[in-house]
Amino acid sequence: MPRITLDIVDSSRAEAPRDEGAPQLPRRQEATPMDTIRKADSRRGRIAYEVAGLAWLAEASDPGAAVVPVLDHSATWLEEPRLVSVSPTPRAAEEFGRALAHTHAAGATHLGSPPPGFEGDGWMGEAHLSLLDRPSLAPASSRGDSWGAFYARERIAPYLDAPAFSASDRALIERLCERLESGALDHGQPRLVSDAIARTGGVGAARTHGDLWSGNVMWTPDGAVLIDPAAQGGHAEEDLAALAVFGCPHYERILAAYNEASPLAEGWRERVALHQMHIIMVHCALFGRSYVPEAVSIARRYS
Repeated sequence: MPRITLDIVDSSRAEAPRDEGAPQLPRRQEATPMDTIRKADSRRGRIAYEVAGLAWLAEASDPGAAVVPVLDHSATWLEEPRLVSVSPTPRAAEEFGRALAHTHAAGATHLGSPPPGFEGDGWMGEAHLSLLDRPSLAPASSRGDSWGAFYARERIAPYLDAPAFSASDRALIERLCERLESGALDHGQPRLVSDAIARTGGVGAARTHGDLWSGNVMWTPDGAVLIDPAAQGGHAEEDLAALAVFGCPHYERILAAYNEASPLAEGWRERVALHQMHIIMVHCALFGRSYVPEAVSIARRYS
């Protein structure tokens, strides 16, 4: 950003005026320019999706989680302040857990919904991410929108064509998808999200970050700040599970504070790996066979 100057009075270094009756003029000092970063991407819709997602999450940032602001943007770049990173404290982790519960409770219209104002599909890192302008179809045996059907069709099956998978790998993961589509693994949202769904017809899912591995949480002197989202309507437990994929500082403190603010549905600990399946499938598609054993293990466990 350009260097700017401000007229301010520096009272700490005031000198006696030469003329007692003359007014003191403000000293002219150079202001410190804000340190910023610019992210560039010329692929259609990439910047628009991130800008829309950050704005949508920021709408919930009080009392929800803090979100890095977008200072300026065009179709091919966005500019953000460079955040100062510090070591997270247990207190900051607890505050983040409570705030994240409120972000989720701000709600979305349905599973897979895009941020308002954005049209088309999104991205999770370099992976394609389907976004739905209407709710996913539920299995014939159920009423309403089925999380399992959505998760199987939109968050697991699209990555099965990755060359990292063998025929036997695909067969096992397809069995998991069949069980998900049956509704057998469906479960409720955390209480604040469930309350929001019950309270208004305009909310059918949690408002999720969508790619909440620990690297997308910046710990600053003022607390945790969300960056680089793949924002969407989703299940809140997926964000919480993603935090644990590569490890997260004070993870249990985050979970405990979240669960206190918005109690999780019974059996949530047994579903952590299931909710990690999407991010693991994305890593199989992007980075190859080293992540396949984990995907196969999850599929075997829940199918």
